[in-house]
Amino acid sequence: MTTRKRTFTQAQLEAYTLQLLQERGIRLEDIAELVFTLQKDYLPNLDMASCLESVHSVLEKREVQHAVLTGIQLDVMAEKNLLFPPLQEIIGSDAGLFGIDENLAQAIVNVYGTIGFTNFGYIDKIKPGVLKKLNKKQEGVCHTFLDDIVGAIAAAASSRMAHRWEDEAEKKSGISATDAKQ
Repeated sequence: MTTRKRTFTQAQLEAYTLQLLQERGIRLEDIAELVFTLQKDYLPNLDMASCLESVHSVLEKREVQHAVLTGIQLDVMAEKNLLFPPLQEIIGSDAGLFGIDENLAQAIVNVYGTIGFTNFGYIDKIKPGVLKKLNKKQEGVCHTFLDDIVGAIAAAASSRMAHRWEDEAEKKSGISATDAKQ
């Protein structure tokens, strides 16, 4: 069995992922604002620096980077009309019954458990901040995957923060945060 040599180190893969997001007009601060929107009512003393740190942490995960790279590649290929005809039309128009973009985003959300599903569903429904911009149809621009990917990163970062808050609450009180709420 031969072992393949990686051509990208983990650091290079992360840097390239961040570069692609930036090239597609996504600032990490935009995603942090989405995290803030999701968590502001639940976490006392929440600040943007914590939200941004959580976004960075999510983007360090290899499976997240793979999903981002795949989704952006498909959007770019759709913009350049490089997909097979049925798929070109489906992705290029962000067809309503096409769910593969959400499925790819779920790979990101799954990293932090089931709370991520709720966060993702909510933010995908209300489309605040940068998600609203990504969902506007523009000639020659395709964000079929990117809008869901950005929402999923925010949902995962938000879920990460919720898990950490609950862990910290348990350590401080000696009882689970769930028991403390009852």
